[in-house]
Amino acid sequence: MKIRRVTSPSVAEAEPGLWSNCLVVGEIAYFSGLTARGADGKTIVGADEYEQTRAIFEKFKALVEAAGGAMADIVKINVFVTRIENRQQVWKARKEFFTGDFPASALVEVSNLASPEILVEIEGIAHLGAGRR
Repeated sequence: MKIRRVTSPSVAEAEPGLWSNCLVVGEIAYFSGLTARGADGKTIVGADEYEQTRAIFEKFKALVEAAGGAMADIVKINVFVTRIENRQQVWKARKEFFTGDFPASALVEVSNLASPEILVEIEGIAHLGAGRR
């Protein structure tokens, strides 16, 4: 099996030598911790946890579809927030992208993310094609 890097024009890639946003091995897609940085890779999209979570799940959607899958194929997500008291905003956005059996999930409060304006970071795993019923 070979590792395949998946990209999308709507998701800014990191500088070479840092990380890959999405790698696929066989039918399993691995997503790095994604944040609400815009398509330019710099501007933060959204001023609160709800808006940032939506922006992040839009990235997940673009990448999983570029890999040949769908949001229903995502089986595990780890959510990192800087303000756990606002977790309901994360859950609200999550309900807009997932239906039926939601992915297995962890939600963890951290003291900081990559920059002060980033409030949410999410990583995940998808089994491509498995979510189709």
